[in-house]
Amino acid sequence: MCFDNNILRHEEFEEGCKATYNGPYDGKWSKTMVGFGPEDDHFVAELTYNYGVGEYRLGNDFLGLTLQSSQAVSNAKRLNWPLTQVEESLYMTEAPGGYLFYLIDKELPNCDPVQKVSLAVSDLQRSVHYWSALLGMKVIEKNEDKKIALMGFSDNQCKLELQDIGGAVHHGSAFGRIAFACPRDQLPDIEALMKKEKQKILTPLVRLDTPGKATVEVVILADPDGHEICFVGDEAFRQLSAVDPKGNDLLDEAMAADKSDEWFAKHNKQKASA
Repeated sequence: MCFDNNILRHEEFEEGCKATYNGPYDGKWSKTMVGFGPEDDHFVAELTYNYGVGEYRLGNDFLGLTLQSSQAVSNAKRLNWPLTQVEESLYMTEAPGGYLFYLIDKELPNCDPVQKVSLAVSDLQRSVHYWSALLGMKVIEKNEDKKIALMGFSDNQCKLELQDIGGAVHHGSAFGRIAFACPRDQLPDIEALMKKEKQKILTPLVRLDTPGKATVEVVILADPDGHEICFVGDEAFRQLSAVDPKGNDLLDEAMAADKSDEWFAKHNKQKASA
């Protein structure tokens, strides 16, 4: 089943995520899932909004997301959205928050145009070992000269690109995480393997509630450069992540009800910088 890029679901939370330390993000927040199809077989972006935060400091950790979509290029040109031509059919653009997107001006080979997510690493060999030997990803391509490796769990899914930047990886204050669904009974094994290999576990196996929806179990890891990786039990996640036909309306209602900008303006204050 194929969609245009759509709001798949929207959820509101009154307090910080219980899966991890929240720092400045311990108050009211929301998440909106956006993608070209259902979460069980498409790459989906989770957009989080923290009601009291007005600015985020980006790091050098996230190098961009690549889409293959002539329609995306056409839309950007029609809306006069800034585009930089990198190669003959490749354009670079920037989202409002500063995140980079690369658009390939070619017809879609399948339903999901998201081709890869690119992350910075400080030691390519070490990171490839972590993602392949420990997490089980297949190395699809590796270019030693460019210090880039392309990896994936499946040939027909979005790929992970690791790029050695020759220095330290900084996550700023706007860092996110990559999430994968797997059978629930694999979660204890993942946690046990990371303990055995003395790798960093940010959140041991835990149950997370979403108001009015399924309770899921997750384990959250960190790779050698601190990229957060969440493994979630697939059985409950399929219930939680079902496309909500009211998702767009819920998002519109939340945006209309959010008076935080007005409150800060009325009190002559600025939202916090994370």
